Amino acid sequence: MTQSIIKQSLKIPPLENGDQLTRFEFEKRYERMPNLKKAELIEGIVYMGSPLRIEQHGEPHAAIITWLGYYKALTPNLQLGDNCTVKLDPENEPQPDALLRIKNGGQSIISEDGYVEGAPELIVEI
Repeated sequence: MTQSIIKQSLKIPPLENGDQLTRFEFEKRYERMPNLKKAELIEGIVYMGSPLRIEQHGEPHAAIITWLGYYKALTPNLQLGDNCTVKLDPENEPQPDALLRIKNGGQSIISEDGYVEGAPELIVEI
């Protein structure tokens, strides 16, 4: 009986829309939900992705990526990202629709585990 109580207390609950969490707790829960496609932490509040429509999101998203891709092709030392996790600070971990960052000498870095840490030069949210 004691073991079952201990196991229950160690169980990590799933992410829920509206949860108030630290980035550390958010990441622990997110990692345990491999089928979850998108969740963001904004000012300590969890926001879960919802279905996206072509005219309100899909087409504008494609236009932004095309525009930024063209800009990147003509500008050295830039990195373009699409729906990448950004670890801004302890209360914010968005997954913006697009981002543009300076690779070397910019405001953000790429962490050892491959995430953007710090603020990229541009974040786009449709």
